[in-house]
Amino acid sequence: MTIPVGIALGLLAWFIVRYIALSFYTVDQNERAVKTIFGRAERLPGPPVDDPFLEYMRPDERERYRYPQVRVIPPGGPYFKWPWERVYKVSIATQTINMALDLEDPTANQGGRVLEAVTKDQLNVGLKGQIRYRVSERHLYAYLFGVKNPVVHVMGYFISILRERIANFAAPATETGQLNAMPSESSEVTGVSINDLRKNLRDLNELMDRECLSSAARYGIILDASLITEIDAPSEVESAMAAINTAHNQVSSDISLAQAAADQKIVQSKRAVEIETLKAQAEVEPLLALAEQLRALKASGSDALPAYLRNVRLGLYQQAERVIMEVDQ
Repeated sequence: MTIPVGIALGLLAWFIVRYIALSFYTVDQNERAVKTIFGRAERLPGPPVDDPFLEYMRPDERERYRYPQVRVIPPGGPYFKWPWERVYKVSIATQTINMALDLEDPTANQGGRVLEAVTKDQLNVGLKGQIRYRVSERHLYAYLFGVKNPVVHVMGYFISILRERIANFAAPATETGQLNAMPSESSEVTGVSINDLRKNLRDLNELMDRECLSSAARYGIILDASLITEIDAPSEVESAMAAINTAHNQVSSDISLAQAAADQKIVQSKRAVEIETLKAQAEVEPLLALAEQLRALKASGSDALPAYLRNVRLGLYQQAERVIMEVDQ
C-alpha cells in the first residue's frame, strides 16, 4: 500500500505544482499579453471595430488583413490561467535594427552592413541606416498569429518599398519648376539621381515613413522612423561624379562672382541716383522758400515788395567792387 500511496501523492504534488502554482503569471511594464483558450485567442466582445490603419492599404488588400481584436492583458499581476489556457507575452518597447540586416541569412548584404539598390540612372548604390520599430498593442493578433515571423516580413516589406522608391526617385520641383536643392549643397549637380538622393535624404526618409504606415495592420509592427544615413556610389562612378561636381563648383563660383559684381554695380548706381536727387532737392529748396517769402510780401501791401527789392540791391552794392549803371537820356 505504501508504493501506490506514494505514487498518488507524487502525482498530486506534480499536478499542484504544474497546473496551480505555475499557473500564476505577471506582465512587466513594457509587455502586453494575449491569452488563448484551447488555442483560440480571447477576443473582445461586441461587433468588430474598423481599423484606421486599413485606409493606408489598397482596397483589394483590406479584407485580407482584417484581423480580429483580441483582449490585451495589461501590465500587472499576478494573473491566473487554467491548464488549457496559454499566455503569449510581447514586448512593446521601441527597438532599433540595421536596415541591411537579413534575419534569415546573416551573411547577406555584406554581413548586414550595406543594403544595395539601383537608381533610375542604373547605378548600384549602397544604403546604410537604421529602422526604429515597435509592436502595435492594437494589432497583437497580426503580430502573434497573422504571420510566422513578423519582423522578417516587415523588413522585407520595408526593403521592397525602399528599393522601388530609390529606382524612381526624382528631386522635387519648386513652384518655379526648378529642382529643389538645399542651400548648403547647391554646389552639387542636380538631375543626377544619386545627388538628388543625397540632397533630399530627409524627404526620402519622410516618404518611407508615409509609405510604411500600413505595416501595423499587415504585421502588427509600427515603423516609428527610418533613418537612412548614407548613400554610397560605386567606386568607379564616385571619381567621375567628383569631377562633375568640381566642374560644376567652378561654374557656380564664376556665376556667383559675376552676380556679386552686378549686384554691387546696381547698388552703386542706386546710391549715385539718390545723391544727385538730394543735391537737386537742396538747390530747389531755397528757391521755393524765396518764392514763398515774395508771395507773403506781395500779400502784405503794394509798397513792401519795392522796399524788399531796394534792400536786396543795397546788399549787392555793398558786396560789389564796381557797379555799371545805365543813365537815361
